[in-house]
Amino acid sequence: MSRRQAGLAISLLPAHRSGARHVVVDSTGLKVYGAGEWQAGKYQRTGRRVWRKLHLGVDETTREILAADVTESRIHDSRGLPTVLSLILGAIAQISGDRGYDMRAACEVALVRGAVATIAPRRSASASVGAYPPTWRVVRDATVRAIKLQGRYGWRTSSGCSRQSLAENAMFRFKALFGEKLWARAFDSQQVEAAIKCAVLNRMTGRGIPHTVRML
Repeated sequence: MSRRQAGLAISLLPAHRSGARHVVVDSTGLKVYGAGEWQAGKYQRTGRRVWRKLHLGVDETTREILAADVTESRIHDSRGLPTVLSLILGAIAQISGDRGYDMRAACEVALVRGAVATIAPRRSASASVGAYPPTWRVVRDATVRAIKLQGRYGWRTSSGCSRQSLAENAMFRFKALFGEKLWARAFDSQQVEAAIKCAVLNRMTGRGIPHTVRML
């Protein structure tokens, strides 16, 4: 971590495993500790703060972070998904995300990678009424019908979409260990800083994770 870290090439080095992966995705906001922040905190000044958005792709089986990307805060979750998936090598069997990814861009990029998109639709979602809907709409319509048949909880459990909570857990561990701020001021350095932290988190995950057993 230094002022010249923008030129570093960071590899997350996830564990090698055979077969296609189930990737769970999520994003969160990170505050930028920029110029003037110290004075604003000391004198209780209010003003517009600078935020970045961290997008993560996590392996559902190993819990490791496969890809991480930092964007401006106004970038929608679904718009950040193509970049995250482009950083993941190998086959992807399934992509699970919350309602923030219920957009055309996310569904189409999942189809391009040959993966099953288990993305929770919005509460107001309804099946399309056109005679010849595009492929991504056909997939989403099948999800909407399955939810009406099984209920939202039943669909999330049967489809594996409930495993998306593992990405949320990775975000929690990231913030618990490293805080909710990015200390680098340049955008390139902020991307490298986030990648370094994700690599450290992967190293800790590789050492071992708790085994949770549900008690009845």
